[in-house]
Amino acid sequence: MSDAGQRASPQASRRSSWQQPSTILITGATGGIGAALARSYARPGCTLILHGRDTARLASLTQECETRGAQLHGVTFDLRDAAAAIETLRRVSSEYPIDLAIVNAGVSHAIGDGFEAEDWDTARAVLAVNLDGAIATVAGVLPDMRRRGAGQIAIVSSLAAYFGLPITPIYCASKAATKAYGEALRGWLAPQGIAVNVVMPGFVRTPMSERFPGARPQLMSPERAATLIRRGLERNRARIAFPRALAWGMWCLSVLPAALSQWMVRVAGFGR
Repeated sequence: MSDAGQRASPQASRRSSWQQPSTILITGATGGIGAALARSYARPGCTLILHGRDTARLASLTQECETRGAQLHGVTFDLRDAAAAIETLRRVSSEYPIDLAIVNAGVSHAIGDGFEAEDWDTARAVLAVNLDGAIATVAGVLPDMRRRGAGQIAIVSSLAAYFGLPITPIYCASKAATKAYGEALRGWLAPQGIAVNVVMPGFVRTPMSERFPGARPQLMSPERAATLIRRGLERNRARIAFPRALAWGMWCLSVLPAALSQWMVRVAGFGR
């Protein structure tokens, strides 16, 4: 990872003192990273708005966070229905002004053992959640933040956004798009008092990563990932990329000659 990606931007240095968010939205809260973030932020005086598709797991997480003293509100809208998601989030934002929105919901898909292509329906299913769902989430929370001139949006991308892996073409494309989208938003919204951060995790021990059909170097726990994300958000870092060594390696792949990068990917066990 380059210094530019790890250090806070000049915009960040102009922020006054950072204040701990009191109302936090987390989409994909029933997943590994989302649940770990919910537990990390749960405390007295904090309102958590948790979104998840698994209603049973969402209810269990809600109860657990309530025991830590947080006020909880669970929402179960379908991110694939952008209009409904936007309407729900705008309604929620009007009732609970959101200080921090963590756009975390995502799905993955990989090329199968038979080397079959990712068909159109599969591609759209991934993009509907990872890209369209992220944009819809921002569209839902942004109007209220702009009216208030305050707020923070964390868009969870992936280190796979740096270089497309042959194993997961559509997933990599979706994460590259959300990375670019978040970076563009950061430049646009910073003068309006709204911070935007792109989160780029490597391999985290979650059900999604367990299905990944290749090597998983530097695998870390969701709790460790949540700690690194919180630290980066508190410092308003433009890119919160981790683990450091893997982030640096993936960034290098993006700037090396394509033939060399592709050879390195195959040697590392990510080829097909």
